[in-house]
Amino acid sequence: MRIEIVYDNTSQRQDMKAAWGFSAYMKEHNLLFDTGGDEEILVENMKKMGIHPGEIKYVFISHPHWDHIGGLDKLMELNPDIVVYAPPSFGEDKNIIVVEEAGKIMSGIYSTGELNGIEQSMIVESNKGNILLVGCSHPGVDRIIETAKKFGSIYAIIGGFHDFKKFDALKGIELICPTHCTKYKEEIKSLYPRNYMEGGAGCVLEI
Repeated sequence: MRIEIVYDNTSQRQDMKAAWGFSAYMKEHNLLFDTGGDEEILVENMKKMGIHPGEIKYVFISHPHWDHIGGLDKLMELNPDIVVYAPPSFGEDKNIIVVEEAGKIMSGIYSTGELNGIEQSMIVESNKGNILLVGCSHPGVDRIIETAKKFGSIYAIIGGFHDFKKFDALKGIELICPTHCTKYKEEIKSLYPRNYMEGGAGCVLEI
């Protein structure tokens, strides 16, 4: 399983722009998780990582805040066939599949459902265990993990943790990659030095 971070607050590559927001691509599923905050930066960063809008079949939206949906309209303009999986708070529109509750949305991919009326997270099966992708974790990383475990053990968690401080909830997770809005990166890194991985635009995770 290959996960490519195309949009983040920081960048691992000098040729890729960092900006507030988050987006990650899974080529195996032709799926983009969130779309960052700025459409031009998203498309340019994708280009530099060799990702063409035409190859994207699905977009998973965690929640409808600007820094996660900023590139969506542009992607839909470049590829009108994209199918979008979004929580009820996003609203309904053309090509939008509203994910009403926790469950399987396609082969190998699940949603936690919209927690606290604002945000869903995505679970992806891999041969090492499930990968949990989170947008901003507004419902709390601990609650998201608890919900995601219904679909199997979690090998990795990637995305924004916001101001999450219940660090014990991360025990047993082999790969921890806090990105975007995570407030306590250094604390997480010091507690889980062997599991921690730095994110950033241009980061590629091979799982």
